[in-house]
Amino acid sequence: MDNTTLPECSVPEHVLQALLSVSNSSKLVDSLEDLVQVCKTADGREDLSAKNVLPTVIQLVQSLSYPSDHYLLTLSLRLLRNLCAGEVANQNSFVEQNGVAIISNILSSASSLEPDFGIICVGLQVLANVALAGERQQHAIWQQLFLENFVALARVRSQKTCGPLCMIIYACCDGTPELVAQLCGDCGVTIVKEIVKTAAADGFGEDWYKLLLSRICLEEPYFRPLFFSLQHVGGNENGDDTEGGQESFLEEQEFLLKNVSEILNERLNEITVPDDFALCVFGIFKNSIKVLSYATRGRSGLPTGSIDIDVLGYSLTILRDICAQGTLRGCTVDTMDVVDALISYGLIELLLCLLRDLEPPAIIKKSVNQAKDQEGSNYSASKPCPYKGFRRDIVGVIGNCLYGRQIVQDEIRRKDGLLLLLQQCVTDDDNPYLREWGIWCVRNLLERNQENQQAVAELELQGSVDVPDLARLGLRVEMNPATGRPKLVNIS
Repeated sequence: MDNTTLPECSVPEHVLQALLSVSNSSKLVDSLEDLVQVCKTADGREDLSAKNVLPTVIQLVQSLSYPSDHYLLTLSLRLLRNLCAGEVANQNSFVEQNGVAIISNILSSASSLEPDFGIICVGLQVLANVALAGERQQHAIWQQLFLENFVALARVRSQKTCGPLCMIIYACCDGTPELVAQLCGDCGVTIVKEIVKTAAADGFGEDWYKLLLSRICLEEPYFRPLFFSLQHVGGNENGDDTEGGQESFLEEQEFLLKNVSEILNERLNEITVPDDFALCVFGIFKNSIKVLSYATRGRSGLPTGSIDIDVLGYSLTILRDICAQGTLRGCTVDTMDVVDALISYGLIELLLCLLRDLEPPAIIKKSVNQAKDQEGSNYSASKPCPYKGFRRDIVGVIGNCLYGRQIVQDEIRRKDGLLLLLQQCVTDDDNPYLREWGIWCVRNLLERNQENQQAVAELELQGSVDVPDLARLGLRVEMNPATGRPKLVNIS
């Protein structure tokens, strides 16, 4: 751009001269460009702070018009952003000079009608750097932007703007539960809902977005209102009682579950989830299993391209990881409480039913089919796995629930689930790592439980079909001639 075409005449003379002097330049654009580079270093920011440059830049921003002074305004905002990057004196001066309100006005102008992503992004970066200074700056930003301005900015569908917006909100709420509650209240939840919609539109998963979701959904009890705020207008919020509920889920709900699943998996050792989160996810899972009535065999793992199947899968993997926390932390009281709550709401019984309804693993099905004519076995009513890994994930949840919990071990025996789980210790093309999860499950099923060990040892030997993967457990597959269904027996 030709610098001579820029409207420097609109800038107050004292502001212009101050900036030209500190940068030793003859043109305002050159001065701003030079200063942007200077304050990329800590020494440069400290030097410009000592020369009290920030108030002059604030005055410059106030004198510019959007969008006519677009380039000068962009340079000025970049300079403010760099000046406030970790320099406490500048961060304090920014608030004293009413910088929050000035930037807020620019953001409002740039986000109306056709959003100016560049201006919005750098404006938010200014506020993000200021927000990191501490409570005083955070309070000023929150007071100025909550609620309407945050909502308008969250509705700007751009990765460039979503990241710094999440950074600002996270910084303001960090260590302040009252603000988190305000953010996730009846009105404030709209902000986070729009952020999730923006992230879903762009497939966004930047660190500040994940930190914000982690705080809201996993560290605080606000997953439920956020998830159901994303549903159809007039939809029914069903927590742990979801027999009725939604007809289907929305893309944004599936995306939120995917994000939360990834975050929980990454932070298993750091986060103890609230009971309400675990029970809400279980409710979503119960509501999602209706897809099994019409789903076909899955050709891929998650994501599958089907929203309802992905909701089923992500809610199941979240349950698997929730139940894994007890194994990682040695079954402390806190982690046991969450899993015990899930068990008391019928988690194990439901998973055993789902596992029974599935067609058997391919290697067992093949063995059974060899004798199909003689025994009359029939799997026509069995359901296929809707995605690759569905059976494995069910076994994973059960295996994690079994760890150190005799009540679960005994429940599975009473519900005739021993053989069912022993059948999962095989390789299966549709369920990568099923064998490993099956062995983990059986190990936890039998550990320190004499009744379960005795029940397995007393399995009646009949004509058998060998499955080498089970040899290390001292077991093999056999067919029940009365039912035509497979079972595993002890070969010791």
